[in-house]
Amino acid sequence: MGDLAKIFKAYDVRGVVPDELDETIAEAVGAAFVEVTGAASVVVAHDMRESSVPLSAAFVRGARSRRADVVHAGLGSTDLLYYASGSLGLPGVMFTASHNPARYNGMKMCRAGAVPIGGETGLTAIRDRAAELAGAAGGASEPAGALIEKDLLPGYAHHLRTLVDLSGIRPLKVVVDAGNGMAGHTVPAVFDGLPIELTPLYFELDGTFPNHEANPLEPRNLVDLQRAVTETGADLGLAFDGDADRCWVVDERGASVSPSAITALVAVRELAKHPGATVIHNLITSRGVPEIVTEHGGVPVRTRVGHSFIKAEMARTGAVFGGEHSAHYYFRDFWFADSGMLAAMHVLAALGEQRRPLSEVVAAYSRYHASGELNSAVADQGAAFAEVRRAFEGRGETDELDGLTVTAPGWWFNLRASNTEPLIRLNAEAADEGTMKAIADEVLAIVRRVSE
Repeated sequence: MGDLAKIFKAYDVRGVVPDELDETIAEAVGAAFVEVTGAASVVVAHDMRESSVPLSAAFVRGARSRRADVVHAGLGSTDLLYYASGSLGLPGVMFTASHNPARYNGMKMCRAGAVPIGGETGLTAIRDRAAELAGAAGGASEPAGALIEKDLLPGYAHHLRTLVDLSGIRPLKVVVDAGNGMAGHTVPAVFDGLPIELTPLYFELDGTFPNHEANPLEPRNLVDLQRAVTETGADLGLAFDGDADRCWVVDERGASVSPSAITALVAVRELAKHPGATVIHNLITSRGVPEIVTEHGGVPVRTRVGHSFIKAEMARTGAVFGGEHSAHYYFRDFWFADSGMLAAMHVLAALGEQRRPLSEVVAAYSRYHASGELNSAVADQGAAFAEVRRAFEGRGETDELDGLTVTAPGWWFNLRASNTEPLIRLNAEAADEGTMKAIADEVLAIVRRVSE
């Protein structure tokens, strides 16, 4: 049995199966989840990994042993689980390791209404109680709660289509790369009957990921999609991660579309429905996002990087929408939860409601030149930050909301430490490419000199 402190992260559970996460632990977590949340009923779904079926079954046994009824949705994406939690008013657990390699699995937990459970909101208590139960012989008793198997995919697809109406768009040719992940299960249901000619890539559910990692943030994982878009003359391409809560967009030329541009595009659409609303963006999205939100009458709010901060700010402000550089998109109309599919539908609607190609549509939302995330392995991170701070003193405004951000007329950069690795991450942006590269090169030279 593994060490629960190692697999319980700040916002979810994730570990190698069976060395770190096995059925004994999953069963104990199921019992602990019910005890800590006080749930009378729980909804559970799982992804396509081979270990997801036995692990989720063990969790169900543990939950039922504490007299909770379990609605088992079977195969689903993470946003399908959020739909289930929101529409049924139940706490929920999704078994997935998202884009991690095949040997991993994990759990994403939420309270009723898709409210996330993190370390400070119950996850630590669940971990500690599960450790007690897993270490005790006969910790879980015989199931007493009911088991209800329910297919929630039709309801999920219908709900999304009530939020974004695609029935009247012009016919579109769309390539979707599911990466052998859960989009291969959900996309056909959502697109059924719409004026979309679908070219599917890797829709076969396979948790060994035989074609490429289900992580669209890595450019190498977009190559097949980009080729298919140009070869088929498609209007756009969509790439989803393993549990389909993130979506990456490729235009008709096969070029990647920045998640910042998608954030701005969706924000404008949501503000048209909700004038004056708040829109959340994290601090390394393009400065074009708050500019465009303001120009369309909205109120931009800047947050730290990470879904917990986005969701907390959305709940606090009642924001209509939130977007991240990592291609996570959050919607008030979707219980403040993230949905890659819903973001994709907004892009399809924006494209299909007029005649221009996607490259022209998103050009209006792409104002600056960005470096992308540049990582450096640094042993003494404190010294690196100190040197960069000293080098840029007096050259711009600084803040430390998340790492170090320096902002000057025409450019900005953010330098922050990874939460999981000995890495420093740099993002830089400027009005012109030359300035962006010069700033990024200067910061990297300092960081890497310190690390030598």
